[in-house]
Amino acid sequence: MNQPATTTPFVDRRSPRKPGDSPVFERRQFTNSHEDLSPGAQQLALAIDEYKLRNRRRFITYEEMYEIITGLGYTQL
Repeated sequence: MNQPATTTPFVDRRSPRKPGDSPVFERRQFTNSHEDLSPGAQQLALAIDEYKLRNRRRFITYEEMYEIITGLGYTQL
């Protein structure tokens, strides 16, 4: 009556990555979202996006944002 279910083993086709390997292709695309910004805001947005990619971070803290802003040369008056 009940036949045993035949199961096929799960095959994970993703290649294992070693720590420190960079991805071959970054799926996130930031460039289109900055077209309507002023030049200064565009520069900041691109610097933040570059920081996120370099540090593999999706979200950043206020401290990291401050580091990016001061890295661009802005200072508090």
